Amino acid sequence: MSLQNQGGTFLSNLIVRPDFQAYTAERIFEQSKWIQSGIVQRNAALDARAGGTRVRVPGFDPINPTEEQIKSSNDWGTSGAGYLTPQALSTDEQIMTILHRGFSYGVDDLSKLGSGVSDPLAYVRDQLSAAINKKKTATLLAQLGGIFGGISASGILGANTYNATGTTSATAANYLTAANVVKVKQVLGERSTELTTIAMHSAVAAYLEELGYLQVQSAGGSVYAGGGVGAGLGAGLVGRFAGLNVIVDDQLGVIAGGTATHLNKYPVYVFGSGVIGEGVQQDLRVEYDRNKASFQDMLYVDYHMGYHVAGTRWAAAGDNPTNAATTGNLGATGSWALAYTNAKNIPLARLLVCTPYDTGVYA
Repeated sequence: MSLQNQGGTFLSNLIVRPDFQAYTAERIFEQSKWIQSGIVQRNAALDARAGGTRVRVPGFDPINPTEEQIKSSNDWGTSGAGYLTPQALSTDEQIMTILHRGFSYGVDDLSKLGSGVSDPLAYVRDQLSAAINKKKTATLLAQLGGIFGGISASGILGANTYNATGTTSATAANYLTAANVVKVKQVLGERSTELTTIAMHSAVAAYLEELGYLQVQSAGGSVYAGGGVGAGLGAGLVGRFAGLNVIVDDQLGVIAGGTATHLNKYPVYVFGSGVIGEGVQQDLRVEYDRNKASFQDMLYVDYHMGYHVAGTRWAAAGDNPTNAATTGNLGATGSWALAYTNAKNIPLARLLVCTPYDTGVYA
């Protein structure tokens, strides 16, 4: 008699099939708001399949040539020798740290018997993609938090922040409005035209819906939410505002470090297409096992990847950080450095706002 787990369910057979991993990976991309919006793009140049703990990518700053006056003599030019002087490109190394993440679940036979469910892990196919997307979103937002810094905007992209928040009695000027979007875009100057997508918490987006500012798609074409139209906010890419694609994600919660008794402040990020690259060291792996000694079905998931914001570099000594804001981790401002000479060259900005749909205050 075979000693393998007979189980009587599809899970063990499903997990070991090669196409299950491919299916799950595809679902991650299909469900990811960040990927669908074009903010995050897979970049093979950031892959590290041959090994290593970080990826190094040489980068070049935008050129700013020094003009030389040409004359009909032997002493013109910067060199004074009668010819154009070759100018050096300004370079710096961009670095992405590789993250190694995973989790597992286990269910024993007594749990199956007690619950009456033949296999409590059987719904994994429908849950796994969404769960991993949430974890990857948390990682991305922790990295953005470290790059921008807190409310004080002390990070390397702090200069790309516009703070529109109020104190204890916010008004419309402190909420997400078209005027405030223009102001945050303007911190990038002429490069503001590269911004394509805006991401916010649902409490922030609700103000747009209330005023009828949020343009959404319906069966009848393009309409505006609010004003009795009846078009509500959905998940993912829900519409457009101020010429930008809109992402609503409740993981974009209240930013930490606010002044006591002041209204909660929310970060709103404005991105250029492809400003964040994703590199992979090892593709998503899903494995299943039967621990016969403990009468448990086990599920194991691991993935090895990293996010890279163009124009920045990982500056901490170690690699494989956590999402924490402590020294050496993704959320710490000291973990990041600029590879470009000017933060404006990076099409990524942050707006801080209040919302009438959250009147809570910092303790």
